[in-house]
Amino acid sequence: MKRFLSMGYGILASFFFSFSFIMNRAMELSGGYWIWSASLRYLFMFPLLLLIVLIRGNLRALLITMKEQPWVWMGWSFVGFGLFYVPICFSSAYGPGWLIAATWQITIVAGSLLAPLFGKNKIPLKGLLMSLIILFGVAVMQAEQAGNLSIKSSLLGVVPVLLAAFAYPLGNRKMMEVCLGRLDAYQRVLGMTIASLPLWIALSVYALVHAGAPSAGQSGQSAIVAICSGVIATVLFFSATDKVKGSVHQLAAVEATQAGEIIFTVIGELVLLKAAFPSILSWIGMLSVVLGMMLHSLLSEKQVSVQ
Repeated sequence: MKRFLSMGYGILASFFFSFSFIMNRAMELSGGYWIWSASLRYLFMFPLLLLIVLIRGNLRALLITMKEQPWVWMGWSFVGFGLFYVPICFSSAYGPGWLIAATWQITIVAGSLLAPLFGKNKIPLKGLLMSLIILFGVAVMQAEQAGNLSIKSSLLGVVPVLLAAFAYPLGNRKMMEVCLGRLDAYQRVLGMTIASLPLWIALSVYALVHAGAPSAGQSGQSAIVAICSGVIATVLFFSATDKVKGSVHQLAAVEATQAGEIIFTVIGELVLLKAAFPSILSWIGMLSVVLGMMLHSLLSEKQVSVQ
């Protein structure tokens, strides 16, 4: 039951995470500065999460925990939030949202490859093979789109996302180790947001000097991203990983649910941005992604029964 609940949380998180890719592309197309897109999300997240944690009466416990290892919190929050979202926003200037979302699925393999860094875990080879099915679908979609992009755009749209794909699961898992189960998902997300505030404030100052204040439209869209991706999706995803943190196989399966972001992003761009309808080849790629997700889920269930 816990596995199915965590997988459900993961799929819901992928839906709300897709707002980042859609809105970042929308802001880029309307002339918004990508650094504002990155920093405004977390600046808007901070008061929202602070209010939630205050209402739940858990702020004091969070601050005490953060005070124990402030530099550790800042370091891994910089990795998990900063090295994740800054590259994602930068890449939005060089490709459609669905392509960025597709490249982001490298995080599925990244999560498996990072397993040896945590305790005595080994790389889950069977899970990694299921991840390759997902990546096959990603490759099919990217190959079709490659002819429409220059080499420069392809590299600037892909390489930063590869960095983000490793940074996000690394930061998330390391913070789970630091928290030792003492904090819930809301506290952990707020703590990482607080710890990364110096980065977002510094980027905001830079953006203000070099590009001026953000437009009302970009501020509004960033607020939507903050609520949907920053608060709802992140809390759902962190809750999902918290439920299965004792099993590297189930953790990999939950991380694989983020492949749903591709499909949700494609639908969102079709509806909101009037993007071109994907070709048959693109749909084959997306079906491969869905198949990989299903096989990942079945594999994790088998591993649990064996253990």
